[in-house]
Amino acid sequence: MFPEIQWTEEQKGQWKAEREEFRKRCQVIFDRVKPSLMQTHYNWYITIEPLSGEYFVNKDDMHGAQIAHEKYPGAKLYTFRINETGVCGTI
Repeated sequence: MFPEIQWTEEQKGQWKAEREEFRKRCQVIFDRVKPSLMQTHYNWYITIEPLSGEYFVNKDDMHGAQIAHEKYPGAKLYTFRINETGVCGTI
């Protein structure tokens, strides 16, 4: 797709590992707050900023992320759906 960008297998592996480590940090926060949020905000979205531990709950996934980006510009965020799996979207 982008011929000027050619990653080595090592670079791809490092990128995947960093991404997985980031998801795991966010998962810890999600798992901590999920039980109480499932009772009041089932199928809403939670956007997590893992460095601060702060999270943003909203019915709309994009709006929650927008609010988080306003408070933490340039930060990496992770969004889960507040349900049993935490998965957003459909297959």
